[in-house]
Amino acid sequence: IKQKIILILTFLFLPMTSTVEDKSSLRSKFQERRFWSAVKLLSNVVLWDGIVQEDKVRDLGLSKLLNRYLLLNILNTPLGPDNTEKCNKVVACLPERWFQDLKGGSTLPELLNFSQHLLQ
Repeated sequence: IKQKIILILTFLFLPMTSTVEDKSSLRSKFQERRFWSAVKLLSNVVLWDGIVQEDKVRDLGLSKLLNRYLLLNILNTPLGPDNTEKCNKVVACLPERWFQDLKGGSTLPELLNFSQHLLQ
């Protein structure tokens, strides 16, 4: 599994920028394509839940993909329809079973930063 994680993270390259650019720029378009590829990768990784140990799936999907790559892009997307769409797609990837034993108002530790963004 460790080799798969390294392979996935090597494949995944999201340019990290902290500035909002013109959507029509080549850099912005590239960044958007990579973001949506990473969302698809997240949805595929989460499909391993039940086959691979849950902690491994959560580590790769949430700690590595979401918190390391996707969240940076989401936080740099201005609030509005694009940001909402990105957040909705990420949430749609997450298995409901991960949240069944949580008490009201709590979340998974790996989702704290994402949850704080959703509450804005």
